[in-house]
Amino acid sequence: MKTLAIIVPCFNEAAVLDTFIKTVNQKTELLPLNKKFILVNDGSSDDTLLTIKSLSETFPNIFYLSFSRNFGKEAAILAGLAACDADFFTIMDADLQDPPELLLDMYATMLANQYDVVGCRRVSRKGEPVVRSMLSKAFYWLINRLSHTNIPSGVRDFRLMTNQVVKEVITLPEYNRFSKGLFAWIGFKTTYLPYDNIQRQAGKSSWRFWQLIGYAIDGIINFSDAPLNFATLTGFVSFIISLILACFYTAKTLIFGDPVQGFPTLIILLLLIGGVQLFSLGIIGKYIGKIFMETKRRPVYIIKEKKLD
Repeated sequence: MKTLAIIVPCFNEAAVLDTFIKTVNQKTELLPLNKKFILVNDGSSDDTLLTIKSLSETFPNIFYLSFSRNFGKEAAILAGLAACDADFFTIMDADLQDPPELLLDMYATMLANQYDVVGCRRVSRKGEPVVRSMLSKAFYWLINRLSHTNIPSGVRDFRLMTNQVVKEVITLPEYNRFSKGLFAWIGFKTTYLPYDNIQRQAGKSSWRFWQLIGYAIDGIINFSDAPLNFATLTGFVSFIISLILACFYTAKTLIFGDPVQGFPTLIILLLLIGGVQLFSLGIIGKYIGKIFMETKRRPVYIIKEKKLD
């Protein structure tokens, strides 16, 4: 029988891990695959690692990696995918917002249509804060207009992938990773199954508002150079406006003898040009920062301890 590796990034998930394992096993009993859980402890500050070790002693198909500190979900996904060999792989959140019963439909869809990737896409965000929902929709709208890589709105990391797809993902060398974009960028025959939003089973999300904003900005920068083009365009438009204003005030003074109000004009122009310069430098600085981190060639994660066999 073929094997399915279930990659589970874990950050302070001690309260829900036991329920997660039992629910996944219960909901996927009819799945004709041997399941192998790879739980990745991403530097949790609670009892997540102790819970993982206890589960691994109880269930022979549970394995784990534990980072030396918190490296982030992207690092945990990469580490889990690279840690084992299997015929199929999936990525699931421990909070059960990814409905495990969908794995049956995902697997059936993959076999029936010879897909390489079958992902899941939230078609509703019921129960989610309105502002977060609006910003999420705005992000997908924006990135799909700025980038050549199409990322469907509401798509999750939760997807079923073949071994070939995973091998290509883990060979991508970048330090600054945005998995949703990477999965879309590599191509392969892909489809998405719709489902309604599901609330966390326990605890609170570790993602804060500004972390999500930063994550969105990183996603756009990682997959588009449009912000750089925008900075160039803004500088050009500012230059043209300055020329027009200069011609206007010169003509006004020569023709009508109307002296220019020097102080207000100077302040307005300084604020305009200074603001444009700082804004453009900020965009350029983000790209330079990404280059800086890439050239260091630091590892994406460091494993402190593990159990993989």
